[in-house]
Amino acid sequence: MSLLPIFLKLAGRRCLLVGAGNVALDKIGSLLKTGLKLRVIAPDARQEVRQLAAEGKVEWIERRFELSDLDGNYLVIAATDSPEVNATVYRVAVERGILCNSVDDIPNCDFFFGSVVRRGDLQIAISTAGESPAFAQHLRREIDKLLPEDLGPWLENLGQIRREILKTLPRSEDRKLLLHQLAQRPVFSSEPVIEQDQYTVAQTVYLVGAGPGDPDLLTVKAVRLIRSADVILHDDLVPHAILDYASPSAEIVNVGKRCGTKTITQEEINALMIEHARGNRSVVRLKSGDPLIFGRAAEEMNALAEAGIAFQVVPGITAAFAAAAAIGCSLTDRRSASNVIFSTGHHSQSHNDAPLPELEDATRVVYMPGRDLSLLAQEWLQQGLPPELPCAIVSRAAQPGQQVRCTTLAALGDAAHTLAPSLLIAGWAVREIAAANQLAAKCISVTG
Repeated sequence: MSLLPIFLKLAGRRCLLVGAGNVALDKIGSLLKTGLKLRVIAPDARQEVRQLAAEGKVEWIERRFELSDLDGNYLVIAATDSPEVNATVYRVAVERGILCNSVDDIPNCDFFFGSVVRRGDLQIAISTAGESPAFAQHLRREIDKLLPEDLGPWLENLGQIRREILKTLPRSEDRKLLLHQLAQRPVFSSEPVIEQDQYTVAQTVYLVGAGPGDPDLLTVKAVRLIRSADVILHDDLVPHAILDYASPSAEIVNVGKRCGTKTITQEEINALMIEHARGNRSVVRLKSGDPLIFGRAAEEMNALAEAGIAFQVVPGITAAFAAAAAIGCSLTDRRSASNVIFSTGHHSQSHNDAPLPELEDATRVVYMPGRDLSLLAQEWLQQGLPPELPCAIVSRAAQPGQQVRCTTLAALGDAAHTLAPSLLIAGWAVREIAAANQLAAKCISVTG
């Protein structure tokens, strides 16, 4: 099949999408990025489509497809669960001279959606004429790894120079040669693939906090990682408004559970992270709230460390802070509260028969603990906390020059001074995390 690869300007043009289920939803993200006016025809729609309609991003007409729906459209996408309906949409569109794509139905397609690599205005679109979209995605990832990240800004600057040259120099062979010379730069690296421990060096896995659900509360780094990820493994509570930041070619997998119903085990989630990372795919494990608050991050970090996979934690706003903000409550109102202890209503299966946790089962977080920690240590010891209780002093957290010092409650008063601002974390979780990642001399440092 011979195809003409072209890039269409669709901003402001009308496009019709017949269907509003899973298949249709996969196409909406890439369509809306072009700036076209999208009308959706379907008797029922996924909640994400309903939300887009409520926000005015698409027009949803709640009924079955009619032939007159094709009038005035530049493009048509048939994406229903019925092959007969899709075929009818295509046939009538062809009769009216409208380009149509019937999803996953090669004979009933005038064009195909490509797998796209983007660097600013640079777009490299890959098509297999519908034979294997999965291979197109694989090839996109391979090209994406090779393209420098600065190509977008470089191309924008080159375009400005080109426009100045076209404005000031007359058409000639010299002008053409100059433009070609300016466009010369090394693009692909010729360095060989580095091998380690019998497998190609893997990508870093990012454990990213999605916050309480409002996209505006995501960190800048979280948005950047979501946009560039090849694979996103997300909790069930992560809303589609946040997943919309993902690339249209990204593989998005729901690995959460809702109301106690498990669709995937923690071991399977760990295996997915490791498999994709070893396949040299950029992996974002997207967690509701903050990854380190009741998000099973310890188990996932342990699995990644044991597999030799590098990981990084990107903090998010935890639900406790979002809830307090929603009701206008300070968790540390100095008139009534000087301590914050986070707890959960359940333990892992190995703790199902355990009694309610003692005080020392908690992790204590102390903001601005001061330079002299001996009085605090004495107070805690008098409360009955054990002298060997692990403690970590974090200075300038997530900032340049971050320092982490580990000690015990008994030796807390002798700990070396750290730069402000500092924060004290005390509890057995500090020891367990350090031991799990084979860091005997220091605690894990979480950077943003």
